[in-house]
Amino acid sequence: MKVYFIGAGPGAVDLITVRGARILAEAEMVLYAGSLVNSEMLDYCRKGARTINTAQLNLDEQQRLYLEAHANNWDVARLHSGDPAIYGATAEQTRRLDKLGIAYEIIPGVSSFLSAAAVMNFELTKPGITQTVILTRTTGRASPVPEDEALSLLASHKATLCIFLSGGNLARVVSELRCSYSPNTPVALIHKVSWPQEKIYRGTLERVLHEINPAEWVLSTLFIIGEVLDSAKGEDSRLYHSAYSHRFRKGTPRE
Repeated sequence: MKVYFIGAGPGAVDLITVRGARILAEAEMVLYAGSLVNSEMLDYCRKGARTINTAQLNLDEQQRLYLEAHANNWDVARLHSGDPAIYGATAEQTRRLDKLGIAYEIIPGVSSFLSAAAVMNFELTKPGITQTVILTRTTGRASPVPEDEALSLLASHKATLCIFLSGGNLARVVSELRCSYSPNTPVALIHKVSWPQEKIYRGTLERVLHEINPAEWVLSTLFIIGEVLDSAKGEDSRLYHSAYSHRFRKGTPRE
């Protein structure tokens, strides 16, 4: 018996990995967060699998399900939105499984920040602009952000900044970012990326609050800011330059 924590991806059912889909097709019990995971993912499940929406269950109740599966020697597929390693509430579950002596494995998934970059056709790192991506979130009741990770401090690096769960705090987010980023820095808002109701805004830090209705972006919204969002900016890397040599290719000497 084993518990598999599977990254379900940002929403689209075909963005789950092949490995994740295979395990879903084999597991006797499937737990999923119905408030975040597309229920169509359950189409991958085997006939007769026990599927349970955990949105209304606390951690103790979920632990009892793991114990039930263990007693029946059932494999469990635990579906998490995006990738389990990012804001997945995975560690609190694996700590309990360690104490119970129940084996588990984590299957990575596509995070929403990667899906957003793909949907908008931009690269999060560009030579000559930034080689750093910072993933963070705004403080919420469930998980406060440490003071040393305040948005104003992270913004001082002027790297590409991806702010999860930001929709309910857009005014404060914009205010803190203004301390470091120039007013014309490109920004993007992506709501429920890869879902049928996906919504995208592209603009600048200065204009964003004047061009949207914040009330329409409260839930499942990712805020991205950085000069990399300007498709006209950037320079070619050396990797594919004709004069650049490496172990697989000999460059042409410059004249």
